[in-house]
Amino acid sequence: MCGIAGIFTARQVDQNTEDTVAKMITMLRHRGPDESGLYRDGDICLGHARLSILGLECGVQPISNADESLWIVYNGEVFNYLELQEDLIQKGYQFTTGTDTEVVLAMYQEYGSDCLSHFNGQFAIAIWDRPKKELFLARDRVGIRPLFYTIQGGKFRFASEIKAIFADPEVTRSIDSESLSQIFTFWTTITPKTAFKNIFELPSGHFMTVSEQGVSAPKAYWQIPYATPDDTWQRTFAEAKEQLKELLTDAIRLRLRADVPVGAYLSGGLDSSILTSLIAKNFNNHLRTFSLSFQESNFDESVYQKEMVRHLGTKHSDVRVSNEQVRDNFSQVIWQCEKPLLRTGPVPLFSLSKLVRDSQFKVVLTGEGADEIFGGYNIFKEAKLRRFWARQPDSKWRPLLVERLYPYIFKDPARARMFLQKFFAVKAEDLVDPFFSHQIRWRNSGKNKTFFSARMQAELTNYDPYSSLVDRLPKTFSTQDSFSKAQFLEMDIFLSNYLLSSQGDRVGMGNSIELRVPFLDHRVIEFASKLPAHWKIKGLNEKYILKEAFKGLVPDNILIRAKQPYRAPIKESFLTDDSSSFIHDLLSRDAINQAGYFDAKKVSFLRKKFTTESKQPANEVQNMALVGILSTQLLHQQFVEDFDPRKIEPVVPDRLVRK
Repeated sequence: MCGIAGIFTARQVDQNTEDTVAKMITMLRHRGPDESGLYRDGDICLGHARLSILGLECGVQPISNADESLWIVYNGEVFNYLELQEDLIQKGYQFTTGTDTEVVLAMYQEYGSDCLSHFNGQFAIAIWDRPKKELFLARDRVGIRPLFYTIQGGKFRFASEIKAIFADPEVTRSIDSESLSQIFTFWTTITPKTAFKNIFELPSGHFMTVSEQGVSAPKAYWQIPYATPDDTWQRTFAEAKEQLKELLTDAIRLRLRADVPVGAYLSGGLDSSILTSLIAKNFNNHLRTFSLSFQESNFDESVYQKEMVRHLGTKHSDVRVSNEQVRDNFSQVIWQCEKPLLRTGPVPLFSLSKLVRDSQFKVVLTGEGADEIFGGYNIFKEAKLRRFWARQPDSKWRPLLVERLYPYIFKDPARARMFLQKFFAVKAEDLVDPFFSHQIRWRNSGKNKTFFSARMQAELTNYDPYSSLVDRLPKTFSTQDSFSKAQFLEMDIFLSNYLLSSQGDRVGMGNSIELRVPFLDHRVIEFASKLPAHWKIKGLNEKYILKEAFKGLVPDNILIRAKQPYRAPIKESFLTDDSSSFIHDLLSRDAINQAGYFDAKKVSFLRKKFTTESKQPANEVQNMALVGILSTQLLHQQFVEDFDPRKIEPVVPDRLVRK
């Protein structure tokens, strides 16, 4: 993985522009600490920070084609580049670097934007067509790699991270109130919005062009697949299991391609256990694995991790995360994520990627994506149970199924059974809500918008965050089964914008670690979309076909264990009476009033629930409120209040091309 940046202007690019792009690359050196490069001509300046994984000695970017009409800066990997290279050689292309970057550029030269449909990978691409004076930008199908842009002052700027765009002093920096409303509802912004005004994200599976004629609207080249009656799986369950094994094994094979060692995350859950077992069996019986454990037993899965390590015989390292570490690393994680968070989950993963880096690894495979495409989340089962309950709303036993789904909630004596059953109950109008599967989660999160200040409330008077979702729904959305609808919402909103970002790319690249996700190989996603829902969730048995396909490869104890959602401590980490802590400073009345996003009196009341003197500890919604408010305050401090582009030293590039 790498970092890319650039500035396109219809005016003459000068030394000042080059220096600015060099500063942008400085802000991305964590993504690419090995080498850097710049390209400049009269219209554009491109920059690159490299994390060398392929073609270690000769892959510094920018790279051009043979006649230097095309130039590329590129963040990512196209895993099937060797197969594509073979076809290109047959067409007369020659290659010199041993990198996939050359192949990507040649594919664009040969096929134009249609090249994207040939790629199996995770990437953000910027290609400058010098004769046409046109910039081409593209992002991978599911948004594993980020790409941001802004149009201000007659210039188009883009970068892998927003902080690089802010390295240009001409770019304004302010947090967007509508974006905060989205985050405090959906846990994330809705693409193309980001947390900042006038800073946009290219949607996953899209490309766009920039030229003197203007900036094109992003255009989709791939969408989350829905199976039609004509392309649903027509063969047997046994054949589907075999197909799944073949596809996932090949996805792993491609993602093990590297000129550096490749390790794997091992959480102790089903998905990472399948991946590590397949790697150890088919590709690398000296596999290096890495995992997290927690001080708090409620969050810890180390007993299962140890079982898998014994089963596979891997060389294993783990980092034990204390409550203090979650608190102490929180501000650094906000700097990397560049958005407010409602959960602390990204923080331990930042510590995990540091462990990988300290172990001299650059690449790890992870199990993300399996829950989305094979129905692993409780939110899918919850929607199924609530629809079942709604058929007989007066039933006494149907609500008890919810207790089976959330035993850790219902055993809490502080929560009355009747109250919780009402909480999950379904009204007639709920059933026609297109967001039925997620309405409880979003309604719960949205309660915390009551902490917004009067100014924020006034700015948002006529804004409905749900309006940003309605236009994103596919035309066939209403005709899909309830599980497919829930899958779409989870993949379109949460997967790319939160899981693959705040818990993926950002915390990995914060320590110069590339994460690869075999379950999100587009062939696996497209195959899974054709399978009937009851092969994914059978009764309340999540990821049924995944378990059945890999029975015998993974220990039975791992296959049958109850799913433990990944979480990290909140109240245990932020419970403090220390008046000198950053929490106290950021949540003080003066700090809250100065930033202007929240009501200082309400925040003060909330803060008291996170002190040892509190007789009424914070609940789950209040936990989210504290994290959301604290992370927004940090974001304001880091990027609005204290950010000074003048203090950034421009990188001295290893490769400099001026035309």
